[in-house]
Amino acid sequence: MAVSLKSYGTCSLGANSFNRRNGRWVSPQASVVPNFHLPMRSLEIKNSTSSDSIKALKLITALKTPYLPDGRFDLEAYDALMNMQIRNGAEAVIVGGTTGEGHLMSWDEHIMLIGHTVNCFGGSIKVIGNTGSNSTREAIHASEQGFAIGMHAALHINPYYGKTSLEGLVAHLEAVLSMGPSIIYNVPSRTGQDIPPSVIQQLAQHANMAGVKECMGNKRVKEYTDQDIVVWSGNDDECHDSRWGFGATGVISVTSNLIPGLMHELMFGGPNTKLNSKLMPLIDWLFREPNPIGINTALAQLGVVRPVFRLPYVPLSLARREEFVNIVKEIGREHFIGNKDVQVLDDDDFILVGRY
Repeated sequence: MAVSLKSYGTCSLGANSFNRRNGRWVSPQASVVPNFHLPMRSLEIKNSTSSDSIKALKLITALKTPYLPDGRFDLEAYDALMNMQIRNGAEAVIVGGTTGEGHLMSWDEHIMLIGHTVNCFGGSIKVIGNTGSNSTREAIHASEQGFAIGMHAALHINPYYGKTSLEGLVAHLEAVLSMGPSIIYNVPSRTGQDIPPSVIQQLAQHANMAGVKECMGNKRVKEYTDQDIVVWSGNDDECHDSRWGFGATGVISVTSNLIPGLMHELMFGGPNTKLNSKLMPLIDWLFREPNPIGINTALAQLGVVRPVFRLPYVPLSLARREEFVNIVKEIGREHFIGNKDVQVLDDDDFILVGRY
C-alpha cells in the first residue's frame, strides 16, 4: 500500500504565513508562542522528589572535592569519600558547595560531578547540587541541568558581589525555586548581604522551598522554627544547640567530612553536651582559616585524598598541621574516616595548582 507523505521544509512558513492578496507576511505560529522555553515539569525529572523529603534530613555533608596532581577531579577518591559518608549515616550531600569548591569549577565540571554522584549514589543518599549563582540566568540554567540529570534538590545562595535590592532578591530566589526543591543558603560573611526573615517568610509559601541553611546564629534559627520554617544550622560549632535547643532540623556540616559517625550521633542521639564539647577543638581548628582550607588539609593528612590544592587555597601552616594530629589522637583515630595513620605532611608534599 503506497503512503503519500507531504513534504515540509525546515523553514516552511505554513499556509497562512504569506497573504498573496495583500503581500503581507505573517509570522509563523511557533515564533509567537509565549514562554516557549518553559522550566521542566516534575515528570521530566529523573529523581523527582518532593520538598517534604528534603525537609526531613538531619545530617547533610557539604562534601569535599578531591583532585589529581594535575588539578582534575579524583573520582576514585571522591567515590571513596561518598561511600564513607553513606556507611556512617549521612543522609545527603551537597555537591560543589563552598566546601566542595564549586566556585573553582567550570559549569561543565560542576554538572558532571552532580551527574556522577547521582548515577553512582543517588539510590542510597540524597544528592543536593549547589547550582546557585549571582546571575539568575546561570542559576536557572544550572538548576535545570542538575534536575535533568537527577539531583534531588538544589542549594541556592543569594546574589553576591553584585548585590541587589530586597525586591530583586525575592525575584531571583522565586525564579530558581520554580525549578525544583531547593534549600536557600544564607551566609552574609561570604555574600556581603543578609537574607532577612521578611524575604524567607515570602519564599516559604513556595511549594519547592525546602528550608534555609542559616549561618546567622541560633536566635535567627529560633525565629524561623517558631514559624514552622525548616532550618539547618550552617555553623558546626552551633549545630548541637541549634538542633536540640532551638528547633533546627539538623546541620549542613563540614566537620562530617571527617567524623560522619560522631556527627550522626550528635544529630540523632539526643542532647549530648559531652560529645559536643569533645568535638569543639576540632571544629575550632577547621575554621580558623576560611573554609575549605582546614578540611582540605585535614583530609590530606588522613591519607584519604591527595594533598592537591586548587589555588587560591593553600594548606594550613606546619604548626597547624601538627596540631591536627594531636586533635585526632585526642578524639580517637577510629572515629575519623580512612584507615591510614594520621601524619604531619611537609610543605613539599603539597601540590598547588593554578591552571587545570
